[in-house]
Amino acid sequence: MTSTAPATPRRSLKQRHVVFIGLAYMSPFAVFDTFGIVSEITRGHVPMSYIIITIAVLFTAFSYAKMVRVYPSAGSAYTYARRTMSAPVGFLVGWVALLDYLFLPMINALLAKIYLSAQFPDVPGWLWIVGLLVIITALNIIGVRVSASANMIMVVFQALLAIVFAVLAVQAILADDLLSFTFAPFYSVSADMLSLIGGASVLALAFLGFDAVTTLSEETVDPRRTVPRAIMWIAGLGAAFFVAITYIMQTFVPDLESLQAIADDIEGASPYIALAIGGIVFQTIFLAGATISVLSSGLASQLSASRLLYAMGRDGILARKLFGYVHPKLGTPVFNIVLIAVISLVALGLDLNAATSLINFGAFTAFAFVNLSVIAFWLRHRGTEHVVGTGGRASVLTWTVVPAIGFLINAALWVSLDQLAMTVGLIWAGVGVLYLTWLTRMFRRPTPDLAFDEAEELPTGVVRTEE
Repeated sequence: MTSTAPATPRRSLKQRHVVFIGLAYMSPFAVFDTFGIVSEITRGHVPMSYIIITIAVLFTAFSYAKMVRVYPSAGSAYTYARRTMSAPVGFLVGWVALLDYLFLPMINALLAKIYLSAQFPDVPGWLWIVGLLVIITALNIIGVRVSASANMIMVVFQALLAIVFAVLAVQAILADDLLSFTFAPFYSVSADMLSLIGGASVLALAFLGFDAVTTLSEETVDPRRTVPRAIMWIAGLGAAFFVAITYIMQTFVPDLESLQAIADDIEGASPYIALAIGGIVFQTIFLAGATISVLSSGLASQLSASRLLYAMGRDGILARKLFGYVHPKLGTPVFNIVLIAVISLVALGLDLNAATSLINFGAFTAFAFVNLSVIAFWLRHRGTEHVVGTGGRASVLTWTVVPAIGFLINAALWVSLDQLAMTVGLIWAGVGVLYLTWLTRMFRRPTPDLAFDEAEELPTGVVRTEE
């Protein structure tokens, strides 16, 4: 007699597997993407800004660890806010987080322009933006996916390339009598806290994805212990890598005027440093790795964004005929893919600083609400078996004080974002409030579920709601 029970994921992932997957989500090349603009913002103190954002991320990682123990099958700020506070709050957190999905392909288009313009300065920059978007849109429409194995190989290649970059930079520093390893990249008389926080608010982009391993809970051995530990390891190892690489880079280029090419093109600082430390051959290899990274990330970010819009269309949150449409032959949500590409054309009129700030508006909102979710859960369940040790000092400290500090740090970083990001983000949040009011008919109907956990699936289904 055959069983009709649905198949469930096999628990085979151990902590080392989860850590490696998490580090893969945090692209090693992210450390090079914003070095120039953050060095300008902080007046040559990028490593210190990384330490500040690391503190914020570690507090938030601690809160993620708390939440994944409670909800081992869920993995997003949206889910945590929905379950610990209310469905409308969760919906709005998810709505703001949509900015990340919608604008990440735009970041990759901008990076393609920055990296390729360094190698081919005579080619108009807009051509690289449009070219990348055309390529990833075409590939996603016809259903081509970059395999997980290929992505893993690419991540390892990026990490090795970053290590070679660091070794060459150290050799260049040791060979230059005017340069030496000092504490200056972390602090000097020219540093001030506001600029350091401003730099940290840009660098959050490098940590996007460290929380993604929470979605692996159902495939992980002992997820209530393994995943929280993995989250902290991922955040810590990623931070150590970012701080070490930028310390070496900042030592080699203590200020942007050190290399005239960088002073003329702040966003493209990393390719010019690669040229200075390794010559044209290493710069070519560096730019090839960066280009492949941008292409791979662009494919994945457009894919996930289009699937999320599909899930919202399928469930009736967005117009079902448009967003819920799947091409009968190709099996892909063509309208959503093209829409993401059109939105990404905004990159033609933005610089990297403004674009990353738009992404980080959603990121800091999500991080802040993960911390608030921990406090809300404790307030609702203190004194029950869900909160072990409630009433003791350790319990109050870990369930209220620590996440409260994490919330305040993220709030400080959030308000330090540039004016464009704040304006666009707040308008988007306001639209979300109005749209939720309309969807629920003045909150007389249940709040719909955004289904972030189904963003990469294309099943058929019905509207799901939660009281």
